[in-house]
Amino acid sequence: MRHRVYYAYVTPQTERLRAIVGGFARQRVLVIGDVMLDEFVWGRVSRVSPEAPVPVVEVTRENWYPGGAANVARNLRDFAGAVHLGGLTGTDAEAGRLRELLTEEGIGIDSLAQDPGRRTTVKTRIVARQQQVVRVDREQKSPPSPAQTEAALARFERLLPDLDAVIVADYAKGFLEQDFADRVSQAVARAGKILTVDPTPKNPLRWSGATAIKPNRPEAFEFAAMPYADPAADPLQDQALLRAGAALVAKWSPATVLITLGEQGMLVLEPDRPPIHTPTRAKEIFDVSGAGDTAIALFTLALAAGASAADAAEIANHASGIAVGKLGTAPVTRRELLESLTDC
Repeated sequence: MRHRVYYAYVTPQTERLRAIVGGFARQRVLVIGDVMLDEFVWGRVSRVSPEAPVPVVEVTRENWYPGGAANVARNLRDFAGAVHLGGLTGTDAEAGRLRELLTEEGIGIDSLAQDPGRRTTVKTRIVARQQQVVRVDREQKSPPSPAQTEAALARFERLLPDLDAVIVADYAKGFLEQDFADRVSQAVARAGKILTVDPTPKNPLRWSGATAIKPNRPEAFEFAAMPYADPAADPLQDQALLRAGAALVAKWSPATVLITLGEQGMLVLEPDRPPIHTPTRAKEIFDVSGAGDTAIALFTLALAAGASAADAAEIANHASGIAVGKLGTAPVTRRELLESLTDC
């Protein structure tokens, strides 16, 4: 009796993207930026408060995770050969919890400084019935002292020769200032390494010479000083978006501008090349918390591994599609990403 054997066809694109992911383990990355602690309070709602028209959440469990720039580093950990984190926290209990979590994840914290006069940023999300009820932010938005800035730059320059890429994650919490940005950009350019930036209009710094800059759609319009326009059905025919993107390419002069578009995926813009749109790979959306962190982490890692901007965006899109299918800021695993790439 003969048995039929079926062979799964693997597309050239899938083979190429998997090969890029295979090179991730050789990459060494530093994430710099506003470091936070994410707290999730999980519970159930069965009644409305008699004191005000708000739900009463009965807490069932609590979890803590690295947040902000620390979450970008966490998203790299299952892929990269070495991950380091630079930033500034307080010396409070929240800072201790964050440092413990990072150490457990295998993330280098030698460049994570502490200031006894500073409060560690904490974002508390209260979740009931798989929906976020409210978010409570405890933070102190203040710049580092000149001495702290010089110490941070010294640590960065000592580490730079052993890196392949640097990611800057700006959440406008005070750590990043223009002089620091200029000196980081210049040092990375001299070393010939990759520099990617996840910027915020709340802290509009110049990042001259960056390899890639990644705003989301609303941020792209704000950075371009253009009024926001609702999305068109096809991003490649979205004239307002394309004008904003062209303005950012001219303004920032990076090798690539990557605009994340939520449910529409991502748009890749490079000087003197037609724009490239990669549609979303999300199957279900439970929580968009941290999706941008996942995108910049995997996009950068792919560039460091030798990917084109288009292939890097495709990989980042798959990773982000996995991330939004999870509750909380759960990182994407290598196995999940490779399985998702079989759909290419």
